[in-house]
Amino acid sequence: MADHAALEVLAASKYIRLTTFRRDGTPVPTPVWLVRDGDHLWVTTTAATGKIKRLRHTPRVLIAPSDMRGRVAAGALEVEGVAEIRSEPADVARLARLLKARYGLVFSLMTFVERRRRVAEKPVGVALRISV
Repeated sequence: MADHAALEVLAASKYIRLTTFRRDGTPVPTPVWLVRDGDHLWVTTTAATGKIKRLRHTPRVLIAPSDMRGRVAAGALEVEGVAEIRSEPADVARLARLLKARYGLVFSLMTFVERRRRVAEKPVGVALRISV
């Protein structure tokens, strides 16, 4: 069952710090954009990132509102969640539309720059559906 109060707080933040865990339990925090869709938060990344590698062995995550550098204010809410890797093209495309609607031109520009930067790799987009 979703924690609606936590979803409201997290969804209102422009960024969240998404913490995934290495096999040895070491936390790895990363600031990311997010969008709320129903009872879930959604995050985008590419299939080759460390986040995906870590989530393949444990879907446990910690999330907290943050600034663009992943800094969390003292006393800010941090909640535990479960991330599900969704690579279906329909999910990835829908998430891209939702993020573009939320972040506008900045999202479009960052997506363009990311594609140019990784042109040789041909990055595959992945959607992360997070339940809290």
